[in-house]
Formats: sequence, structure tokens, C-alpha cells
Amino acid sequence: MGKMMQAMLLEKLSDLRVEREPLRLVDIPVPEPSADEVRIRVTTCGVCHTELDEIEGRTSPPELPIILGHQAVGRIDKVGSAVSQSRIGERVGVAWIYSACGQCRWCRQGLENLCPEFKATGRDADGGYAEYMVIPADFAHPLPESFSDAEAAPLLCAGAIGYRSLQLAKLDSGGPLGLTGFGASAHLVLKLVRHQYPDLPVYVFARSEKEQHFALELGAVWAGATEADPPELMESIIDTTPAWLPIVAAMRRLAPGGRLVINAIRKENFDRNLLAGIDYSQDLWLEKEIKTVANVTRRDVTEFLTLAAKIPLHPTYEEFPLAEANRALLELKERKIRGAKVLRIA
Repeated sequence: MGKMMQAMLLEKLSDLRVEREPLRLVDIPVPEPSADEVRIRVTTCGVCHTELDEIEGRTSPPELPIILGHQAVGRIDKVGSAVSQSRIGERVGVAWIYSACGQCRWCRQGLENLCPEFKATGRDADGGYAEYMVIPADFAHPLPESFSDAEAAPLLCAGAIGYRSLQLAKLDSGGPLGLTGFGASAHLVLKLVRHQYPDLPVYVFARSEKEQHFALELGAVWAGATEADPPELMESIIDTTPAWLPIVAAMRRLAPGGRLVINAIRKENFDRNLLAGIDYSQDLWLEKEIKTVANVTRRDVTEFLTLAAKIPLHPTYEEFPLAEANRALLELKERKIRGAKVLRIA
């Protein structure tokens, strides 16, 4: 028998409120890289709300069992025959984008996040909730030395997807920015905005008073509940929540011509009554826009890591051992959040 490793395995879809430990700690063989792949000895891996969507079936893995995790950090310990040996020992990170075809019209435009053959780490291929993982070499990102392994993990998804959200928001006008939801991604967006646009007022809408206080600590000019009325209307709002109510609430708090950017792979608990309650003249008229964020490109990850190192941008996070991944996921489900959650694996 070859070398074995520990991994947290998802074997069936389940409701996390019922099945509170959906992942099982197992010993399985260490994967071997194919010709164009590298193998990474994983040291940390971020915990993301998208993992809840996978477990509960909103973005189901095409095959089970699967190893979740798409914010993995570690060092390359083996390379395939088509990869330079010089990469062995390199510290790298793995993001949500596991691969794309590179040939379709979206990939040719630099929009590989829209590729029909887009594959997601930890959903379409085994991810980082394990001691080792493999990935195509071109999708393993070298990491700046200014970040520890634990700090780097949330930057690979929460940070990179937040960065893409900011590119889609309308910030050049100088009008106020709203953030609805204040977890791993939004707290990094706020830190990034405070550096890039120091005079831009940021308003935070969050269900939890702890999240509201945390936002004020990080420089928000105002924080209130999801449906609270801020002192002024927003030019842009970025939504990072798993729910539908914040979308409706956000549209009512946009200025004319404002844009809502929805930063979520999936939404929970669709309630048709919420949509039935939308008032066209109040909520949608006057050229308001809705823009969704779909995945990330390699360029997003590279640009954001460079910028984060320059600032430098250090995420707030809480560590859990690999064996306690279920507890980290449950806390995420129950909105027990202050920054990001990171698994310590090696």
C-alpha cells in the first residue's frame, strides 16, 4: 500500500442543521500528479460558505465522495512529467478556479470564470481539506512571503472574489458604497476600500450586532441591520450573504443609477413572496442595475495577491484543526463569524 493521508470526506449531501457532522475524517491514499499537475502538501485551508452550498446540494459536486476546500495553501512536493522540477518546494495557493479550457471565446477574452468547462476546486475535483492535493500546475499561485499560511488562505477566495466584486461595483463616482453581510469576504473588501479609496464612505448592513460593531472597528462610517435605513442612498452595494432578503433590501437603498453586485455562488431559501413584494417604481426604476459575480479568474487571484502584499492586507481569522472542520462549518452556518475561518492541516 502506498503513502496514506488524512482527509475530511463528504460522502453524501445533507442538511447541516440535521446532520451536524457531514464530513468524516478518513485515511486515504496520497494522490499522484498527472503530467501537467503538481502535488501540494497542504498546511492550511480556508472555510467558505460555498462549502455549505456543496454539502446541502445548492451547488452539488458531480460525484461523491469528494474532498472540499478551495482556499488551500502549502508547498509543492511533487510535479508531473511536464512540469519543471524547479517548482518543488515552492509555496503556492489554490483558489476556487481549478481549471478552464483555455480555448473557448470566454477564455480567449480573459473571462475563464465563464468557461463552460470551468472546474471548481473542492467541488469538481478534490480540494484542500486534506494533507495533500493535486492541481494543474498553471492554477497553483505563488504566494507573497509577507503572509503566513493562515493569513494567505482567506485571500484566495474571500479576498479574490471580493476584489472582483469591487471591479464590478461603481466606485469612481465617489458615491457611498454599501456592504450587506459582513463575513470573510466583506471584511477584506472594507479593508481594501479603506486603502484604495480612503475618502469613500462605506456603510455596512449586517444581521448580527457583533458584525456591525466589527465593521465600525474596521472603518465603516455606519452599520445597521439588513433592512435599516442608512443616512443616504448608496451608489453601489455588494451583497455577500446567502439569503434573498438582503437583495430586496439593498435595491431599496440604491441611489438612481446605482448597482447591486451579488457576490454569491448560490442563494438559500428562495421566497417567492419576497419577489412578489418588489415595487417597480421604488426598487427597480431609475436605471438601477443588478450584477452577479461568477467565480474568479487566475488574473483576479494574481492581481489581488500582489495588491494585498503591497498594502499589506492581513485578514482577521480563527483557526481550527482539520478534524474540527465540521465545527467550523456549523459556526459558519449559525453566523458565528468574525472575519474568516481557517483549517490548520499540517
